[in-house]
Amino acid sequence: MPKPFMDENFLLHSQTAMNLYNHSKNLPIIDYHCHLEPKEIAENKRFLNITDLALGGDHYKWRLMRANGVPEQYITGNASDEEKFYHWCATIEDCIGNPIYHWTHLEMRRYFDYDGPINGDVAADVYAHCNKIIQQDDFCAWSIFKKFKVEQIGTTDDPVDNLEYHKQMAANRINDPSLPLVSPTFRPSKAMNIEAAGFSEYVQTLSKISGMPLQSWDDFLAILAQRVDYFHMAGCRASDHALDPPVFAECTSSEAAEVFQKALAGQRLSQLEIDRYKTYLMLWLGRQYHAKGWVMQLHMAAQRNNNTRMSRLLGPDTGYDSMSDENFSRPLARILDGLDISESLPKTILYGLNPVSDMMLATMIGNFQGGGMRGKIQWGCPWWFNDTKPGIENHLVYLASAGVLSRFIGMLTDSRSFMSYPRHEYFRRIVAQTLATWVDNGEFPNHQAKLFQIVEGIGYRNAQEYFGL
Repeated sequence: MPKPFMDENFLLHSQTAMNLYNHSKNLPIIDYHCHLEPKEIAENKRFLNITDLALGGDHYKWRLMRANGVPEQYITGNASDEEKFYHWCATIEDCIGNPIYHWTHLEMRRYFDYDGPINGDVAADVYAHCNKIIQQDDFCAWSIFKKFKVEQIGTTDDPVDNLEYHKQMAANRINDPSLPLVSPTFRPSKAMNIEAAGFSEYVQTLSKISGMPLQSWDDFLAILAQRVDYFHMAGCRASDHALDPPVFAECTSSEAAEVFQKALAGQRLSQLEIDRYKTYLMLWLGRQYHAKGWVMQLHMAAQRNNNTRMSRLLGPDTGYDSMSDENFSRPLARILDGLDISESLPKTILYGLNPVSDMMLATMIGNFQGGGMRGKIQWGCPWWFNDTKPGIENHLVYLASAGVLSRFIGMLTDSRSFMSYPRHEYFRRIVAQTLATWVDNGEFPNHQAKLFQIVEGIGYRNAQEYFGL
């Protein structure tokens, strides 16, 4: 007989699993990496309607609508918000087996107490039901954070950012300590990507923002060091790099300086010159992060903006990215080793987008652990296309088989949406069931205190300790 649809024991198949999930379900959330706009957080964003909240900027959902034959007019175009929401509901009912099907139903239940199946037939009723709640005075970004016990949010910020909204949130927390700590994350992609259009203009902007002159390579490094200091003073404790793909080529400071000057002069660079520059700067930045006690995050194996026509029309991050199958184990190891050999490897999180690299990453982190620190190098949570039920299960199994699962720092949203917090619930349910399977099969003792300690760690406490919160 089928189980009830997404009831309180959703994804939980034994009493052991239920006990573990019930122990972890009310833990606070540390969302240490996301793409929420600091301005919207600081200004306590209110939402126009359910379409604004649930579909605005969410390219995960846009991809499904396109795959289901929905015209772009009803996705990112000029159709009405009600029409867009109708097409979303009509799409989600066909998405059997997709995690977004589960996320959507969890979102409707946790935000709006709507527990029926979502489909085109109920779209108008759901639209009206949700909008009635959204229009209430107490429905806003801050109320969402409090509802889901969000303690910390790690935004993603360019070195040229003045971080005014982070400073505003810090002031807001003085008056209301229940608000989350909003921490900037240093993302120097535009400084790293020397081959990209607009590089020379960007470094001039860096110079202007820092108030420091830019006449040489040493000046450039001094400016970046100043921006690291500035971010640190504003509460930053993490960096983030998109390595698409990781590269490594031996490079001296004088060779990097030569490449840098060629780029500023508008000269064409060879691939070797690009790789040398990126290698030198990656290692230099890694040493800065180590000196500050920051966490270094490396996101790898994304292949971005594959659809030229639509990317030109809509811009980046609109649903035209996928996994890369480029091999990156050797350059990644050399980056980590290049920092470790001088004892300047910071705490590091490795995120891989292609599951073919799962066991490589699960074993790679073991090469650089040590120093008396628990879980110094982390294989980051299943990311983007991998935060599915099988993706999370495989991640837990592979990490357990190659390392110490109990030190895993757990889930994040990696999202641009304020509607994403039920993803932590989804993750915690899968963690509970995975551990319970081992216990129920006699592969681990039914030691309740230890099991509770493990699910608390993975769900919350390990990230709290890792980021020094």
